[in-house]
Amino acid sequence: MGDLMHALPALTDASVMYPGIEFDWVVDESFAEVPSWHPAVKNIYKSAHRRWRNNFRESLGKKEFSSFYHAFNANKYDAIIDAQNNVKSSIISLLRKGHVDGMDRNSVAEQPAFIAYKNRHFIDKNQHAIERQRQLFANALHYEKPDSLANYGLKQNAFIKPDIAIQKPYLFLVHNASWTTKLWPENYWHDFISLVKKDGLSVLLPGGNQEELERAQKIASKHSNAQALPKLSLSELGGIIKNAEGAMCCDTGLAHLTAIVGTPSVTLYGPTSVGLIGTSGNNQFHLDAENPEFKCSPCYKRVCNFSSDYSVMSACMNSFTPDMAWNVLRGKIQN
Repeated sequence: MGDLMHALPALTDASVMYPGIEFDWVVDESFAEVPSWHPAVKNIYKSAHRRWRNNFRESLGKKEFSSFYHAFNANKYDAIIDAQNNVKSSIISLLRKGHVDGMDRNSVAEQPAFIAYKNRHFIDKNQHAIERQRQLFANALHYEKPDSLANYGLKQNAFIKPDIAIQKPYLFLVHNASWTTKLWPENYWHDFISLVKKDGLSVLLPGGNQEELERAQKIASKHSNAQALPKLSLSELGGIIKNAEGAMCCDTGLAHLTAIVGTPSVTLYGPTSVGLIGTSGNNQFHLDAENPEFKCSPCYKRVCNFSSDYSVMSACMNSFTPDMAWNVLRGKIQN
């Protein structure tokens, strides 16, 4: 999800350089709302990697895959760009007739994705993912990348207010992450929620998959000022985040949504790099484990080997105490 959000400013750049430009976007069905937020996106083609892989015969029988293939290849384009440059996206690129622009072997996010691209571009890896996307689009569409700050350029009505009762004022807590090493310990969330209660704030915890929903419900059940959210669309979550006093986040897609809407947010970075993938936008703040104590950070590992006891929980994430996090976020909210 975060990768998709990182591509939005590149569409804004191109729209400034070529007024009236339109994009069709291929996206996983789970995140199809993200492209719809940008006014330059005309058509959205939904892929379903996981379902196709797990139920290939069923997908073939329903002609779902073939329908996607024919729709994907129905139009002619001035340029075809693989913005993600990973193995999954490169497979989609191979299905597209015509020359695809992507990153070269020294630039791609995952090897051997570059094989799928006819037009290969060197994009420096030592820069933020948003800037990499902006440079790729500039190269592919033949303009100089602007020096301006990244602009997500979203529609004014991109986000909606869900029809659920919410106790205000509230914080939004992004407690989930795709890797266990990026999670904050559960007892830290309990302590954090107790701290914010003293300042008269309630908290909202989103679900995601079933495991994340159950975790949100478990945490919320221990606190009178906490509410586990039901299953909501990304656009509805955007509406909730936009109206939050602030957000406390692990490094995952919803953290980038706080950046898009500009809600004051503190995001924790232990095994991952702020400089390369950190939330970017107004009111974004980070707690970063890249310091002398944790010379191994960012390790990008799913098992922590900081000490002799290998663990799926990260020592660096444990170093961000609830007091530390709340002091930073409270200061940003009050300012």
